[in-house]
Amino acid sequence: MTEHEHVRVAVIGSGFGGLGAAVRLRREGITDFVVLERAGSVGGTWRDNSYPGCACDVPSHLYSFSFAPNPEWPRTFSGQEHIRAYLEHVTDVFRLRPHLRFDTEVTRMTWDAEKLRWGIETSGGFLTADVVVSATGPLSDPKIPRIPGIDTFTGKVFHSARWDHDYDLRGKRVAMVGTGASAIQIVPAIQQDVARLTLFQRTPPWVMPRVDRAISGVERWLHRQVPFTTKGRRGLLWGIRELQVQAFTKRPHQLGVVERLAKRNIARAVKDPALRKKLTPDYRIGCKRILLSNAYYPALTRPNVDVVASGLAEIDGSTLVAADGTRAEADAIVFGTGFHVTDMPIAERVVGADGRTLAQAWETGMKSLRGATAAGFPNWMTIIGPNTGLGNSSMILMIESQLNYMADFVRQLDVLGGRVALDARPAAVDAWNHKVQERMKRTVWNTGGCTSWYLDANGVNTTVWPGTTTEFRGATRRVDLGEYDVLRAARPVPGEAPEAAPEPRTKSTRKKKVEAGA
Repeated sequence: MTEHEHVRVAVIGSGFGGLGAAVRLRREGITDFVVLERAGSVGGTWRDNSYPGCACDVPSHLYSFSFAPNPEWPRTFSGQEHIRAYLEHVTDVFRLRPHLRFDTEVTRMTWDAEKLRWGIETSGGFLTADVVVSATGPLSDPKIPRIPGIDTFTGKVFHSARWDHDYDLRGKRVAMVGTGASAIQIVPAIQQDVARLTLFQRTPPWVMPRVDRAISGVERWLHRQVPFTTKGRRGLLWGIRELQVQAFTKRPHQLGVVERLAKRNIARAVKDPALRKKLTPDYRIGCKRILLSNAYYPALTRPNVDVVASGLAEIDGSTLVAADGTRAEADAIVFGTGFHVTDMPIAERVVGADGRTLAQAWETGMKSLRGATAAGFPNWMTIIGPNTGLGNSSMILMIESQLNYMADFVRQLDVLGGRVALDARPAAVDAWNHKVQERMKRTVWNTGGCTSWYLDANGVNTTVWPGTTTEFRGATRRVDLGEYDVLRAARPVPGEAPEAAPEPRTKSTRKKKVEAGA
């Protein structure tokens, strides 16, 4: 990175959101951008999460970009290594590597109200940008609970998203803390190798069978030779999930049928009545994310596994003490305790127009306009922002909708011309947030009787979208300038020549610019 480099757009993060933003910018004819990545390679959460058994719980053909179909998925639900390889492939196919700045962590972003641009401090130097697209994602910063006595633990401690591959678990007494999507994959993957596995379960999850299989060579050949079959497969997977949304968002009582199937799944795998009782949730299915596994319940019935139906409360040397008083000895602790989702650390590093950080602006709860922009933070956008998460479908669908909004946002800046910025109006943000929260009241995530990571410290669901992906696509198709204040530079920036209005980006000029910048 050169000193005082200036770019049109700075993208933060190189997971699905960041790479998708980069592809979309190039397709819009914008090549003056960088992707700032704190790690040494692309992949985001699929780079960071490399624990044993790591895989996606969304079918492969739906968990991929619509503009970059992959006919070579090896399984219906692909593993971490295949998803990461896919993202590397996207990076190469769309020639994104010249834009990438690896090992470059953003430490602070400050809005310059005079110059109408962002000053970005990074571990690799300083740069400025007209627009910032934050694509750090909600599943990027692990959360480890503050357990009294953890400093006295004599063994190894790590989070599932920071797996220590140099530490051999074979023959060790291992404690798994948490029962989320990562834990149910880790438990069966390590159970046979460890001497003893103790699962600290604060709340049991609902687990359904995982209908996974290898995709045959014939299928892959067909997808290569007849591309529309890949699109058809993706469309079918999408349509099924769109039909399911009503039960989650408007008619949670309909999930009772699914709940009965889930209970049968427990009964088939777990014959011990006491253990079965521990593993049966007391909240409506869907309130927390429904998990998929064929191996989780069978692993818990093995002789070397103990299920403690209580959270970890205290640690004394090598002894772990649960809230119910149960004690267990351990050589290693693996925390599968999730991420900073409603209190994203990146928010502490973004300083807006009034000098407040985004974390301070969101002190009473995250809220944004259409999941993308925040009042007081001009020309700043987020991918997978507040209330854009999903409980039953692919986040790639939501990401692509937000990329549509990002593209039109930059177009509007070009149309307005000169040094200009768009700042979401507080009234527009409040109106959008009010509408979302009113719809949220009927959803299973609010009425299902559970406490989940979807809820913030105030018990407000600032994470999930209470509708279909089709609805969100419609809501983010275009930027409504009536929802924004248009900011213009009061006077020319000293030392800079007056700016000419940018060249309108028609389809032909976009194509020429992309080809020239390839």
